[in-house]
Amino acid sequence: MKLRTRITIAAMATAAAVGTTGAFLLPAASAGAVTHTLTFTSVQQATAKLSPTVQIAEDKDVTTAGKVIGYDVLRFSFNPKTNRTSIGVAVDLSGGFLYGVMTESSGPVTHGTVTGGTGTFKGATGTIAAKALDQTGTRIAVTITYHT
Repeated sequence: MKLRTRITIAAMATAAAVGTTGAFLLPAASAGAVTHTLTFTSVQQATAKLSPTVQIAEDKDVTTAGKVIGYDVLRFSFNPKTNRTSIGVAVDLSGGFLYGVMTESSGPVTHGTVTGGTGTFKGATGTIAAKALDQTGTRIAVTITYHT
């Protein structure tokens, strides 16, 4: 599994975690919907290789002040036929879980989609952007914009 893929997944998860800690609200595009933007840093804690094509990672999600706001788990799945890695993300925050998916990118920023959640995040949809902050991919800047 490529290092960039690991970094991207971690970033996505981290962004979701920041959602419950001081995120700011933007006006919704449609009546009744509220847009939330979460920004945080995902810091890798552990990884495990489950098979030649599947790896998982666990990260803690922190604010710029270093306060832990949540944790995330990433599942990297490499498809040797397409040479692409897909990333499933679950972020554990005080209001529930936020879920998303991403696909490895060749650029500096990896993008993904918020696919739902539990609790406060039930029915959430939106976007995820993740960017590595170091060359090892153990620190990822994450921004998640979601609507509920």
